[in-house]
Amino acid sequence: MNNVKDKIDIRSLGLEALQEHFIRMGEKSFRAKQIYEWLWKKSCFSFNEMSNISKELRSKLDENFVINNVKINSSQVSADKTIKNSFILHDTHLIEGVLIPTPGRMTACVSSQVGCSLTCKFCATGYMERKRNLNPDEIYDQVVLIDKQARENYGVPLSNIVYMGMGEPLLNYANMMKSVERITAEDGLNMSAKRITVSTAGIAKMIKKLGDDQVKFNLALSLHAANDEKRNAIMPINEQNSLKALAEALKYYYAKTKNPVTYEYIIFDGVNDGIQDAVELAKFCKHLPCKVNIIEYNPIAFASYINAGEDKVEAFAAYLQKQGINTHLRRSRGKDIDAACGQLAIKEKAKVTEV
Repeated sequence: MNNVKDKIDIRSLGLEALQEHFIRMGEKSFRAKQIYEWLWKKSCFSFNEMSNISKELRSKLDENFVINNVKINSSQVSADKTIKNSFILHDTHLIEGVLIPTPGRMTACVSSQVGCSLTCKFCATGYMERKRNLNPDEIYDQVVLIDKQARENYGVPLSNIVYMGMGEPLLNYANMMKSVERITAEDGLNMSAKRITVSTAGIAKMIKKLGDDQVKFNLALSLHAANDEKRNAIMPINEQNSLKALAEALKYYYAKTKNPVTYEYIIFDGVNDGIQDAVELAKFCKHLPCKVNIIEYNPIAFASYINAGEDKVEAFAAYLQKQGINTHLRRSRGKDIDAACGQLAIKEKAKVTEV
């Protein structure tokens, strides 16, 4: 089986399935565990690098299997040390991942889909067609590559992971969950689930499923308005997942997990920046323990949204804090590079198309 198309993506197999393949190949099943460790614990992307495996077996692996690893296509380094990557997948699709260094933490922002189907009006990825879901190993690889960047550039390993890149994680639920399992497993990257945050635009039934699965990682909701009319205008997903439905789903999630929720709120000038908007947000926050991250916007060419003025942002945050809501201002990172989610992938795709 020399044709790559005929080879099995080895990381699509669980340990038991891999053991069964090895037995059929005439190999001892314990060899599968060795290979599995190379693939997931040591993050090995080449059979030839598996030093405790015989050359004969490595050759047999190369004949039957393939490792569809993610590669860095290009990187941009910001003055604030943020590193934004365009990653290329085995089928030539492009995605993004970002290394965000801040005092006390080193965060990887990873993608879960190629493009996105949700058409949020302020998001560059929302203007891209969704091509496909990422496989668990493709999400895992982003973490591995960004961790390597953190160590090589700043001498510090990753401390946190956020699923806030391209795509909607809850619309790639099974693969997202499998990637978290591999990242947190002892025979994987062995990172704490409490260091992982999955961000959603708001899929009510899948938020409930997170509760049913009693996940250990953190949940963030990209809210941006606590008013259905306004949220419908900027996030069409709200038309099928109203604030009432989201509130019910989040209360269900909290009852099952006891995990507080983070609300992400970008304050757009003249859109959702008034005190009445803050009043509505404070009311929404009363449903369950939460915190609010007020996020500075990275404008994109496709949309006319801009940041609210500093005075309005501060007044908005001050109102929430007076209501006893845990509120944080998050300054934009990587302003001098293609910082907004999707921008770099769109630019790199355009280069490829021109060629």
